[in-house]
Amino acid sequence: MFFSRTSQYAIQALIYLATQPRGRRVLNREIALSLGVPSHYLAKVLQNLTREKMLHSARGRSGGFSLSAGARQSSLLDIVLLTEGARVERECLLGLKVCKDETACPLHRAWKPVKKEILASLGGITLSQLACAVKSGQYRLTDLPLALAPR
Repeated sequence: MFFSRTSQYAIQALIYLATQPRGRRVLNREIALSLGVPSHYLAKVLQNLTREKMLHSARGRSGGFSLSAGARQSSLLDIVLLTEGARVERECLLGLKVCKDETACPLHRAWKPVKKEILASLGGITLSQLACAVKSGQYRLTDLPLALAPR
């Protein structure tokens, strides 16, 4: 898979939250159960998304997680950059420490346009669009990491 497990869980959880009524707080345990992912690992992912201002969290009886204002308009690229960091844009496919046009790996020239197209595609898909696709039945939420972009 192109993304780390952390990014996959973050994307799934954010889509799940985007399918909920605005302002509804959802417990980590509910999200984890719905997605079939480990709740302890998901809790760390959600905490990071809260730190990055993508989510609001509240403790207590009516606590849980909800999307921050504007999060629905975030692109998949925004989410992946939050979870993976800038390495997504600059990392070598073969894992070399230095891989630029001047010091290219054997795959650099073939991979560069593909990577540019993938990043552009991710930048053109919003959380809101993915939530609508899930709500309409176009995708099941747990199918999304294997098919991130609506066809």
